[in-house]
Amino acid sequence: MKNWLQSMATGMLLERPAQKLTLDEHAALLESSGTRLAQRYSAAPDTESNREHLSHIIGIERWGQSRLEVFLGAQLEMDDHEPYRPADDLGWAALQDEFKATRERTVALARELAAANLDTSPTVPHNQYGKLTAYAWLHYLDTHASLESETIE
Repeated sequence: MKNWLQSMATGMLLERPAQKLTLDEHAALLESSGTRLAQRYSAAPDTESNREHLSHIIGIERWGQSRLEVFLGAQLEMDDHEPYRPADDLGWAALQDEFKATRERTVALARELAAANLDTSPTVPHNQYGKLTAYAWLHYLDTHASLESETIE
């Protein structure tokens, strides 16, 4: 029952909306939202809470990149996002730079995936949401960063 519910939720929240866009369109959306988020972060104050939230966003996005690389032939490592977080001693400006570089890498991966001419059926597991297509992974990363950015004061 749990697997069925998970599959239904993943389908409705991630796969269905993700499949409405091409990989190139996902890249453009990620690029646009990355610019918007970077502007939001640049206007936010340097607080411990903001640094913690942005570090989490970056860690999840880098972890997701490692999963996207599996679609391009990399070995899958079943880990979590913690090892992908930036160093704890980074200041607010450095974290903003890390976010920009991380998002640029996600956009580049989306474009690599598009150039690889992948079909929509291969999947790579998400620790919580189960098997996701490359499309759903890109949608997840964009949605996660956008939702989590609301925690930045």
